[in-house]
Amino acid sequence: MPSSYQAPSQKDKKQVSTHSQTPETNIKKEAATVRKVLDQKGSDVFALRPQNTLHEAVELLRDKRIGALIVKDAEGNLQGILSERDIVRKLADTPGQTLAQRVEDVMTVNVEVCAPDDPLISVLRRMTEGRFRHMPVVEDGSLAGMVTIGDVVNYRLTELEYEALQLKQLIVG
Repeated sequence: MPSSYQAPSQKDKKQVSTHSQTPETNIKKEAATVRKVLDQKGSDVFALRPQNTLHEAVELLRDKRIGALIVKDAEGNLQGILSERDIVRKLADTPGQTLAQRVEDVMTVNVEVCAPDDPLISVLRRMTEGRFRHMPVVEDGSLAGMVTIGDVVNYRLTELEYEALQLKQLIVG
C-alpha cells in the first residue's frame, strides 16, 4: 500500500449532490403574457397623426418594414390603427385617388387592445377570431407597445423548443 493512502472516513461518505433540475422545475409552468413578448421585442411603436396622408403612411410602413401603424392625437392618445389591409381596401374603392387621402378617413377606429399581463393564448385567440394581426398594448391608459400575431407565434415556438429540451434532459438525466 502506498504511504499516501488514507482509509475512507465518515465524512467521505457525505457527498454533496447538486441538481440542475428537479421535477418541480421541469413541470413548473408560468403563463406566457404579453409583457414577456414586449420584454424580448421592445416597446417601440411607430405612429402618425390622423391628419397625415396615406402616402406618408405607406412610406413609413415601407421604410420601417412593418404592417401597421398606431394613430395618435396631439396628446399621444390612441385614436386608431392603420394596417396594410385598411390601405388595400381603400385602394380598391378609390383607385388612383387613395394616397392623397387622410389617415383618419381610412384607419380602424374601434381598436382591440390588450394589457401587458394578458395571457398570450387569449390575445392569440382574439386576433384569430377578429382576423387581425396587430394589437396595441395599453397599460394605465398609455400605449406600452404593440404585439403582432407573428410575435406571439414566434414566442410560443421558442417556448415549445425550450419545453422539448427540458423533456429531453429529464429523460436523459
